[in-house]
Amino acid sequence: MGVAPKEDYTAHQLQVLEGLEAVRKRPGMYIGSTDSRGLMHCLWEILDNSVDEALEGHASNIAIRLFDDGSVQVDDDGRGIPVDEVPGEGRSGVEVVYTKLHAGGKFGGGNYKVSGGLHGVGAAVVNALSSRVDVEVDRNGKTHRIQFRHGVAGRYQDGPAGPSPDSPFVPFDGTRELEIVGDVAKDRTGTRVRYWLDRDFFVAKAAFSYARLVERARQTAFLVPGLAIAVIDHRENAEHPEQNFRFEGGTVDFVDFLAPDSALTATMRLSGEGSYTEHVQVFDEAAGKQKMAELERTCHVDIALRWGTGYDTVEESFVNVVKTPEGGSHVAGFESGLLKLMKQMVEANARRIKLTAKEQKAMKIEKDDILAGLTAVVTVRLPEPQFEGQTKGKLGTPQVRAIVAKIVETQLGDILNSKKRDQKTETSRLLEKIVSEARARVAARLHKEISRRKNALESSSMPAKLADCRSEDIESSELFIVEGDSALGTAKLARNSEFQALLPIRGKILNVQKAGAGKVLENQEIKSIIQVIGAGSGRTFNLESARYGKVIMMTDADVDGAHIRTLLLTLFFRYMRPLIEAGRVYAAVPPLHRLEVAGSGGKKGSYVYTYSEAELHTQIRKLEKAGKRYKEPIQRYKGLGEMDAHQLAETTMDPKGRTLRRIDMEDEQALIEAEAMFEKLMGGDVGPRRKFIVEGAATIDTSMIDA
Repeated sequence: MGVAPKEDYTAHQLQVLEGLEAVRKRPGMYIGSTDSRGLMHCLWEILDNSVDEALEGHASNIAIRLFDDGSVQVDDDGRGIPVDEVPGEGRSGVEVVYTKLHAGGKFGGGNYKVSGGLHGVGAAVVNALSSRVDVEVDRNGKTHRIQFRHGVAGRYQDGPAGPSPDSPFVPFDGTRELEIVGDVAKDRTGTRVRYWLDRDFFVAKAAFSYARLVERARQTAFLVPGLAIAVIDHRENAEHPEQNFRFEGGTVDFVDFLAPDSALTATMRLSGEGSYTEHVQVFDEAAGKQKMAELERTCHVDIALRWGTGYDTVEESFVNVVKTPEGGSHVAGFESGLLKLMKQMVEANARRIKLTAKEQKAMKIEKDDILAGLTAVVTVRLPEPQFEGQTKGKLGTPQVRAIVAKIVETQLGDILNSKKRDQKTETSRLLEKIVSEARARVAARLHKEISRRKNALESSSMPAKLADCRSEDIESSELFIVEGDSALGTAKLARNSEFQALLPIRGKILNVQKAGAGKVLENQEIKSIIQVIGAGSGRTFNLESARYGKVIMMTDADVDGAHIRTLLLTLFFRYMRPLIEAGRVYAAVPPLHRLEVAGSGGKKGSYVYTYSEAELHTQIRKLEKAGKRYKEPIQRYKGLGEMDAHQLAETTMDPKGRTLRRIDMEDEQALIEAEAMFEKLMGGDVGPRRKFIVEGAATIDTSMIDA
């Protein structure tokens, strides 16, 4: 067998990608991906240029326009991109910015103290990935225009139908002067950029997200107080033709907008600055070349934060108004400063928050304990930040960490250590919450370890009163939480032990809306429920570990039963919310009455069950109309224990004949309403609950009360 000849590998095989060809060859390197995120990133690059003008105080209005042909336009009233010729290039500043990588006014020279576009590739990258780009600049009393087709500068000859990437195009030849298309007032300046992305560079499913655009516009308006941003949708059948955003409160307003729960503390603002030195290249005018030098930089920090009654963390971070979803050195500094300060405060206030010496020694406060319920916006502004990648998802400038941490430690420490009575109360509540989270974490970790479905050798770790099912199929298995031991006895005979498990609880469990997390997880009934469901609780809850496909609350059809059901729902909502969101929590519907219908013609009598007073009266009328007799008195079930096993099975437990009410939350609005209702009915503030009861008392039919 012969050996295949080796191909020659010489310098002739090497390729050098010039200009924008590198972007078109590997677009993902410049915009992160070629899916919907990359599509939106192109808009962010153009928008950030306008926002940078606002950051420098040169722009106060930005408009983003959407058109039916898929194009997008960004307008601003900033200084306008320079239209004069760039020395040594023979081209205008506008053409250089849109055709040369790493070209712009943000690399030094004092044009921008802070900026979101630091790589100088944003506008050029969008141009490279667009089939057409139109740029108009208002400067010096004139409107200057330049157009690009696939990154090549020239002019389009549009017809009556308006601008289109398919219009005839004439590229620049010898002359490269900008086209003057109008006159404007001498003091009017600004830039308008309209682009048509070339969809060949993006995956087929890549789609423009109007919701993300509105979110970005809103957050930018929060972060640049006084900047007006309009999102104008010119598309046919636009749901929102125009949305306008302008805020004066900055990060404090932003935190209040983002917070998902009711406030535990007031919203606090921390601001300051710090200096650091950086070894970078600068242009030496005397020598006419670049050289390395030590520059002193200033980092401005603006943070707003508050803690709420929930346990979800909302943490947004920005560098020069650019969102950094992956965090970076500014977030690391914020969290490290927070952790150091809170550890010191818990230790110093141990007696006030009733932290025992034993707990203090055994329990170590962790970052997650402090972040529970925190809503924070962390923003920094600095010249030439080091981002990790062109998409600017993570800040890499290491010196920022220490500056942010110091501001958090000193300023937040001053606020929380204030001697004012209201602040002392808030601080105590906050420290109690942090300690409760630490207790809950330790307890939940223990529960998580012992709450997996056990084999025969491990079954002893489950509560003794659990009557488990035999099936290992989670999808088909059901856990009935039963009110009382008497109902348990009947339910054991009524259930299908193949897939139905039973857990009795003694009366009314702890109200978890009022109690701290530590007390909640010390409660034996709640511990049993958490153990049996097997997915942990709170922040550590893992839906995939739940041992049953359905969790069914089976309580008596009376006031006490309704109260127990409400207490259980409060537990699930606060500590096992994913169960509700997944539609896996149900309420059983036992009957209220049983009618014994007499037989006729020697036939055996039958039973009819009804589930409400209205249904009972309807059923009685039907029987009387049909000439059928029923025995008096009608049986009124006051508890599950009054039913025989076959009756309980037939009406409440057997999937063939039972009715279950599924507890769910359809959308974000339902979640907000549920939060408010649980706080009103089960929270620690008595006033709203009293008002709710008094206002609702007039609607109660006292004759319906079973007393």
